[in-house]
Amino acid sequence: MTTREAIQILMPLLSGEILICTTGYVSRDVCAVKDRPQNFYMIGSMGLAPAIGLGITSASPGKKVVIFDGDGALLMGLGVLPMVGSSNPCHFFHVVFDNESYASTGHQWTYSKKVPLEKLAANCGYHDAARVDSIAALEETAADLLKKRGARFLLIKCTGDKEAFKGEKLVSPRVPWPPEEMTNRLKKVLLS
Repeated sequence: MTTREAIQILMPLLSGEILICTTGYVSRDVCAVKDRPQNFYMIGSMGLAPAIGLGITSASPGKKVVIFDGDGALLMGLGVLPMVGSSNPCHFFHVVFDNESYASTGHQWTYSKKVPLEKLAANCGYHDAARVDSIAALEETAADLLKKRGARFLLIKCTGDKEAFKGEKLVSPRVPWPPEEMTNRLKKVLLS
């Protein structure tokens, strides 16, 4: 499955959760599939989505937070895994789309083929850490993990085929919101 197909499966499962999206195609695809005020799209801050999500859960423990991350972004900031695990946030669901590449910048390969990120998350203290590689497994596992409490981690193996990205019509358009407006949208949700 592609990252976009996985996002199309996951977005209908979300209702009021705060969603922090990593930079690049993940943010663009989420915005195209289901834009909503609870979505915060990272622009130019690769690797920081889970840290921002952890900050939100620390400041607003009652809020449910979902992170849509990429393998390359997570590999840039692995220090966040033990921070999340040791903080033990009540409502923290960390989803990683693993296409084994930095897709948004030209499909350079990452190390996720050799580094099992879900095992790192489990060893860092996440309550649940799973890996899926099919649509059926994604549908079943994601719905189950969303219902649970504590720090949860889901690695979704996606195709890293750059052929899937050829042609502008296959790439979702850029997020239309300027950073200030995205921040204000999220602030309103957090303060409500």
